[in-house]
Amino acid sequence: MTATTTSRSLAPLTPVTTTLTAMFGTSTEIAGLAPDLLVHEPANWFSSADLATTKLDLLLETAGRRWRAQPHAAAALAWKAYTYWAALPAVLGFASARRVPLLTSANVLIHFNDPRPLLTLGLRADIPVAVLPNDPLALLGDPRIRVVADEAALLAELRLTLLDNHLTPLLNAIHNRVRLGKRTLLGSLASGIAYGVLRSADAIPGSSAETIATLQRALGVEDLIDLVADETGKLDVQRKTCCLAFTLPKPKVCQGCCIKS
Repeated sequence: MTATTTSRSLAPLTPVTTTLTAMFGTSTEIAGLAPDLLVHEPANWFSSADLATTKLDLLLETAGRRWRAQPHAAAALAWKAYTYWAALPAVLGFASARRVPLLTSANVLIHFNDPRPLLTLGLRADIPVAVLPNDPLALLGDPRIRVVADEAALLAELRLTLLDNHLTPLLNAIHNRVRLGKRTLLGSLASGIAYGVLRSADAIPGSSAETIATLQRALGVEDLIDLVADETGKLDVQRKTCCLAFTLPKPKVCQGCCIKS
């Protein structure tokens, strides 16, 4: 086995961190993400599964202080921020290399110790990654690598781990706590996926619009945003639901919001 192949086997998330570097300038100093995404010493972190149970109050109270928001707006904005960063590794992995980290709630860790972002998110160092049979990682026998039959199976793994196992319990907990509509919350997931792909468009192959449509269909949120082009042809996101930022003490109408200023 060559040194290059060995390096690949030890870094299944390289396409994700490379794309993050293209988006933000460095993948090691992005507020809200662990350096290079991975958490090697998890003692001061807790599982994201706790957000839907014992840490829900902490999440909502932190968001309320950060944005000086009423409970329903704090919950909507917390969900919007969390789902963008939580989904981004899978979104970028699929878009850049058809390589999907399996983002179950057990595989994603968080802490609230950094005052800059709402929270900091990282992945367990041994997180499994799903790949296609033609991926170089498929032949290496790395126990972290899960080889799936085709792209449909890859997308099924993405939905099962990110949405069904991870985000849906948090969505249900927020809905039950503050009675926010699930469609409103899922609209932020749909827009977060789209923004993740559009912001990385220069670093990923293929059509951004097709990639966004593929990911949104896989997660069942394809009817919650539209992609619109300006006079130059540049794509942007037009939401069909609102994140409630307009209710803040200093109201904000986000670009692409369904509520017009």
